[in-house]
Amino acid sequence: MENVLLIIHLLLALGLIAVVLLQRSEGGGLGMGGGGAVSGRAAATALGKLTWLLGAAFLVTSISLTIIVAQKSSGASVIDRLGAAPATQSEDGGTAPASDNLLPPTADDNAPLVPAAD
Repeated sequence: MENVLLIIHLLLALGLIAVVLLQRSEGGGLGMGGGGAVSGRAAATALGKLTWLLGAAFLVTSISLTIIVAQKSSGASVIDRLGAAPATQSEDGGTAPASDNLLPPTADDNAPLVPAAD
């Protein structure tokens, strides 16, 4: 169900992009150039109605996908999954640092990287 809804959502997005690009530009930016925008309400064209329809359908599929994903992941947190992960081995055979210390090591933590001059 989720995959079908996702495909419909993507098709709606592509259709919405196409319909918006097909519409006539009023010029002037922010709708200030058209005569219909100044006189109150512009006449609704077929492309305008289709834009509203596709926009509403896109919004419905967005909300539906959000609800489906929220129900699937209820009770599961990323933090919970990180706590259950086993410790990994690093290249030198030691264990990886604890998850509470994710910063890189400082100069005080390790031996000097360059050998001391004799």
